[in-house]
Amino acid sequence: MQSEEEKATAAKETEPSKALVEESSETDQTLTIDGVEIAYKAIAGTMVLKDDKGKDKASIFYVAYLRQGIDEPDQRPLTISFNGGPGSSSVWMHMGLLGPRRVHSGDVDELVPPPYGLVDNEFSLLDRSDLVFIDPVSTGYSRPAPGEEAKQFHGYEQDIQSVGDFIRLFTTRHNRWLSPKFIIGESYGTTRAAGLSGYLQDRYGLYLNGLMLVSSILTFQTARFTTGNDLPPMLFLPTYTATAWYHGRLDADLQADRDAAVRAAEEFALNEYNLALAKGSALGEDERAAIVEKLARLTGLSPAFVEQSNLRINIHRFVKELLRDQGRTVGRLDSRFKGIDRDAAGEHTEHDPSHSAIAGAYTGAFNDYVRRELKFENDMPYEIISDLYQSWDYSKHQNQFLDVAETLRQ
Repeated sequence: MQSEEEKATAAKETEPSKALVEESSETDQTLTIDGVEIAYKAIAGTMVLKDDKGKDKASIFYVAYLRQGIDEPDQRPLTISFNGGPGSSSVWMHMGLLGPRRVHSGDVDELVPPPYGLVDNEFSLLDRSDLVFIDPVSTGYSRPAPGEEAKQFHGYEQDIQSVGDFIRLFTTRHNRWLSPKFIIGESYGTTRAAGLSGYLQDRYGLYLNGLMLVSSILTFQTARFTTGNDLPPMLFLPTYTATAWYHGRLDADLQADRDAAVRAAEEFALNEYNLALAKGSALGEDERAAIVEKLARLTGLSPAFVEQSNLRINIHRFVKELLRDQGRTVGRLDSRFKGIDRDAAGEHTEHDPSHSAIAGAYTGAFNDYVRRELKFENDMPYEIISDLYQSWDYSKHQNQFLDVAETLRQ
């Protein structure tokens, strides 16, 4: 006898599913870089990923820029890019760095107010390489197929497979197997990029010519502030020093020279601080007092706070604490930015002011750009950031830190 749940599942499996329809919009445009006009084709669209039986699994949104009017376009370099999160669309690399159009958002202390806008990107890579920007499933306009659960794409291995399968499909459809191929990833996108270098080679025999890693994280032990892991407090210290310098929180001699201050932090972190953390409770009282004093001096924090933190300063505490006496926080993604929390006594920031400062500009600019200039119309919300960070599946890496550096070495 089948249970009601089994009957419902069987009925669902026999229901005819509506096939996904691929969408595409192509426009011809130009961009001037270093005085040279570049003609290119912009393609905004979706590709459908299928399983081995031909069943629709997901629709992946992408934007590609292909230079026109050149000899042997099939051998021109192809650069594939995405951001990280996990859960971020590719809008930041696309509209902030590499693509032919760039968001005009201003900079810290000179932010442009709404409704924002776009400018030609004289720093685009399009003069040297064709470009493809990929939004993984549940970001941008990318979605699982009807009847498919999104969570099957939300994990380290699952994400690499779906993004890798898209890259193989795009390479095949556009006759780019003989093109030099590069990947540019940012943040968790560097984790994905390193994983892809192995997956594409092992699964499809697709060899990459190179990776470019922006804000790289290949070994998660370097950034996880967990009990017993003393690498992050040591490795983050030079960033704390640079941030404190920017906000004028260091002593006069360190404040006089930023680069010298950062070098001092690096030297201290690799030697005295490293040894002190390794000693743990065996650290002598006088030694500890000296370490507290130097840490306070290099971070702009009070000796009392350093002592209360047991010499181990978490990044989330640091961005809350540095300017607490001013009622301000600093950004985690870009620590030049300052924010205000309702609760100045809290332990963690209520939001990242560096993300809050630019999220509206990128969201507004992209939503206008994709319809007005790329002529791609879709009424779904373009998910700039999806909240996948906490639910991301690392089940095959339980009780260990994810490390893709070994994949990259191989």
